[in-house]
Amino acid sequence: MQAAVFDTYVPTRQGGTMHFDIVVPQGTSFELVSAYGKTYLMGKGQSGQPLSSNECRFCHIENANTEMELAFEAQGYFIIEMEGCELPMV
Repeated sequence: MQAAVFDTYVPTRQGGTMHFDIVVPQGTSFELVSAYGKTYLMGKGQSGQPLSSNECRFCHIENANTEMELAFEAQGYFIIEMEGCELPMV
C-alpha cells in the first residue's frame, strides 16, 4: 500500500514547535489530513493551534509498513513524532 507523508510543524502553546509527520493512505484529501492532525494535537493538549497548508505540507509517497497499515485500518492515519512532541499536558 502506498502512503502519503505530510511534513508538519505546529507552534505550541508553550512557545516551542512540534515537528511530526502525518502519514495517510495515498489519495486522502487534505481536509482529512488536517482533521487527523487536529485530533493528534488535541491528544497532546494543543487544541486550537494552527494546522493549515502553511504548517502541514505534502512531502513524499512511500510504501506503508505493517504498523502504518494497522493504524490506517484503526484510525485512518499514522503519526511519526520527530521533535517537540513530548509536551506536558496543559
